[in-house]
Amino acid sequence: MKIDIYNHIFPQKYFDKMIEVMPHHEDIGKRVRNVPVLVDLDLRFKMLEEFGDDYRQVLSIAAPPLELVAKPEVSPELAKIANDEMAELVNKYDRFVGFTASLPLNNMEATIKETHRAIKELGANGVQIFTNFNGQPLDVPELFPLYEVMNGYQLPIWVHPIRPATFADYVTEDKSKYEIWWTLGWPYDTGVMMSRLVFSGIFDKYPNLRIITHHLGGVMPYFEGRVGPGWDQMGARTSDEDLSLVLKRLKKPHLDYFKENFYGDTALFGSLAGTKCGLEFFGADHVLFASDSPFDPEKGPGYIRSTISVIEQLDITEEERAKIYQSNAERLMKLNLET
Repeated sequence: MKIDIYNHIFPQKYFDKMIEVMPHHEDIGKRVRNVPVLVDLDLRFKMLEEFGDDYRQVLSIAAPPLELVAKPEVSPELAKIANDEMAELVNKYDRFVGFTASLPLNNMEATIKETHRAIKELGANGVQIFTNFNGQPLDVPELFPLYEVMNGYQLPIWVHPIRPATFADYVTEDKSKYEIWWTLGWPYDTGVMMSRLVFSGIFDKYPNLRIITHHLGGVMPYFEGRVGPGWDQMGARTSDEDLSLVLKRLKKPHLDYFKENFYGDTALFGSLAGTKCGLEFFGADHVLFASDSPFDPEKGPGYIRSTISVIEQLDITEEERAKIYQSNAERLMKLNLET
């Protein structure tokens, strides 16, 4: 079985409510409003016919994050609608084997309540947040209650990159050009998120926390030399504070956290070289099959097809391939599926 762990969707009721409260959201909002397969189930099922009955999807709400869609008094309602509808789809269709709950992070009380409800009552297999929330990093204390809850459930947190066009490429400019905010900004933001969680000691405080990084860890695998040996010298390049104390506070070598507490998915738009690099960094036990469907250039099944093709080309054992396609997801998401 092939379990595709990152597939975006806008259930109809959620989509209608999102458009009501956010009718003119720009940039990524423009993108998602123009992908019919996000909303139309008939189109989605037709698109998936070529992959047979052994291809299954895990559902998640597409960007933008709820905290950018609606104010704190409205975002909890959006989260409830999204999670109820995804749970209903999983219960109704064999094609969908699970979902990751959306959360209203701009309302932490509601976030904790919705996390418990989604997991206990709806059967969510984890939760989804983004690489920053309202411009804040993920190592701020406001998020500790969520980490404590997920540490207890021992279910993963999917972290999707998000960086707007207003995040300029240079401090002398007002906005990013040429969609660099997406092409290069999102992988970079993923690497920043991972680094902040490691060096802030989040994983020492919550050792059972498991993070699934979209797009195979963004920039991190390619920069393993800088991340590993390079950061062994942390503090040597900084004059105004003693950063060598950061490494001394950690309970294990910093590179171990990147490889043990994080997982990566294969949603690399058909890049064989990138997939090899990410697999080498994370190892076969920490890589999961994902296609990022339905964000294909032609709004078709190209990313699913190309991602499967890449995985089939990898010089790995069949046991390792089975881990990537199925068993890692079953273990991490606590799925119990018949093969």
